[in-house]
Amino acid sequence: MSKQLRLLHVVPTYLPAVRYGGPIRSVHALCRGLAAEGHDVHVYTTSVDGPSDSDVPLLQPVDLEGVKVTYFPSRLLRRLYWSPPMRRALARSVAGFDLVHVHAVFLWPIWAAARAARAHKVPYVSSPRGMLVPDLIRRKSRWVKAAWLALIERTTLEHAAAIHATSTVEAGHIAGFGWSLPAIVTIPHGVDDPPAWSAAPPAADVAAAIARGRFVLALGRISWEKGFDRLIAAVAEAPAARLVIAGGDAGGHAAFLASEVERLGLAGRVTILARHVDGADKEALFAAATLFAMTSLSENFGLAAFEAMRRGLPVLATPDVGMAEIVRETGAGLVVDPTPAAIAAGLRAMLADADGCRGMGEAGRAHVVAHYGWSTIARRMAALYRSVLDSPSCAKGGA
Repeated sequence: MSKQLRLLHVVPTYLPAVRYGGPIRSVHALCRGLAAEGHDVHVYTTSVDGPSDSDVPLLQPVDLEGVKVTYFPSRLLRRLYWSPPMRRALARSVAGFDLVHVHAVFLWPIWAAARAARAHKVPYVSSPRGMLVPDLIRRKSRWVKAAWLALIERTTLEHAAAIHATSTVEAGHIAGFGWSLPAIVTIPHGVDDPPAWSAAPPAADVAAAIARGRFVLALGRISWEKGFDRLIAAVAEAPAARLVIAGGDAGGHAAFLASEVERLGLAGRVTILARHVDGADKEALFAAATLFAMTSLSENFGLAAFEAMRRGLPVLATPDVGMAEIVRETGAGLVVDPTPAAIAAGLRAMLADADGCRGMGEAGRAHVVAHYGWSTIARRMAALYRSVLDSPSCAKGGA
């Protein structure tokens, strides 16, 4: 039997925070899967949940499905998740772990954990989680992020024992920086099975959206990166399409999308639910949708689309969505150019072929069930950890 590992994962925020969406859920699912494999899995994180804090005990481990999570307060510089108590805990404890895995970039806990790991000669793996996309960096906080990359993040990444990407799209973005990087290893997200059926009715706004007939579903944080504006423009060119967009509003972007709906005369065909959707509401939307669309400007993976595949929905994606490669390879939907005209053509083709859509959905479901359960992904990640620890070229923690 392989040696079980003592692992520390460091992530800026964690469950039960909900406003940060898929990355938090996927990190927890990975940690839960590793714990189920017998590894001793710890998480250091903060209690930050946007402008407020999660209602969690601080400075003591909390068991979440077998994962030992310690929450640290962040009182100042909360946008960076700065936490002196976490810094002190890292200094005390990091030497007791076999390996550290940091998730995200541009944030203080990642720098602090990597620095502590190097100081104590503990190897660490870095998962940028889709935050190293050159075009997105240029469009948002360009100069601040460029300085952080030059002064902090480059060192963190170059001294990692390995870098984890969730798709070949993300791996290409990371490699494109041209630094002296360690191996970039692609291990995709896993996906949970759908929850057991619940008799709980959906909320009134979800029920109203469903009652209007079949629709294309788009789930995700409502922000400019998600490309919802070009999806709305595509609906204007696909008369049979009705669209439901659901997700927490980021920076008032939902108001902009609503103005686009009005401008294009689509008020009767586009519904925007500008709030976090989960549980019975989310399952009701999945169950009633005809197909799922993800047209992001950049998406390191696309977990919501993967969840749709698991539920048998065909997927329409654009090439900058990381999991689009899986859609293409498995015939689980269509991958189209990232223009309103191409998206509209894809919508028209899929909506006109009900039998073809069902076949795509079933192909996607079968592939996800066979290859992307979290237990499988956790074993692949543990194999990466062991390869790091067994590598003669990897002195603990790098230089």
